[in-house]
Amino acid sequence: MPFAASPSARVSYTVEGSGHPPLVFVHGTGFGAGGTFGHLTGDFTDTRTVLLPDFAGCGDTEDDGRELTPELLAEQIAAVIEAAGDGPADVVGFSLGSVVAATLAALRPELVRSLVLTAGWSHPDDAYLRNHMTTWRAISGDAEAFGRFGTLTAFSRDHLNSLEPDALEGIIKGNEPTEGALRHIDLNLSADIRPLLPRITARTLVIGCTQDATVPVGLSRELAEAIAGSTYAEIDSGHVVVYEQGAEWSRLVREFVLQEG
Repeated sequence: MPFAASPSARVSYTVEGSGHPPLVFVHGTGFGAGGTFGHLTGDFTDTRTVLLPDFAGCGDTEDDGRELTPELLAEQIAAVIEAAGDGPADVVGFSLGSVVAATLAALRPELVRSLVLTAGWSHPDDAYLRNHMTTWRAISGDAEAFGRFGTLTAFSRDHLNSLEPDALEGIIKGNEPTEGALRHIDLNLSADIRPLLPRITARTLVIGCTQDATVPVGLSRELAEAIAGSTYAEIDSGHVVVYEQGAEWSRLVREFVLQEG
């Protein structure tokens, strides 16, 4: 596994496929890039080099444990793009990864060819989001409650009911209150990228999830409205659309990033 050096971390990442420009997937809270996107990379590796970085708090990435900020994590993703050495990338974020990807596009526009933001938000002032994250953080001392709450709000009711009981229990057990996950939740409660959004010049697609019980779809709509010239789409899904409606999500992303090449 290769590593990229940033001022704040030694960032682990994986590389799949080949093709230019590279396609970078930026994961969300608690789960690394492989666990979030690994089952979908085959939808893109026929034409693209796919980069899957783990920012601080996930995978084999090593950092000094400092408080996380969107700028710090964007710096880590930038280090991976630069280490890969293949020019500007199409950058795709999910959840917290959308906050990070948008920050990267605003601060390092030369590295971002196009931008896809899924189930993202731009500020912590929404009462629902703030209370959701505060509750999730508060129950972290009870691993089962943490896993059940995170899973309950990650998926739509229909999707939860479609899962076999053993599979559902496996998801709950995998949703652990790790140190990295708790650092990410703390960031979710503080990140405010509203001042950065007018600086985004990359062609942008924002995807909202209509049944999202983690990041309400209205926050994705707000994000799209704040980015000049962005395109907006919705998928009938809970928050973790990459599993619940993975084929539809891949189709939208692929169509968008391939528009210019």
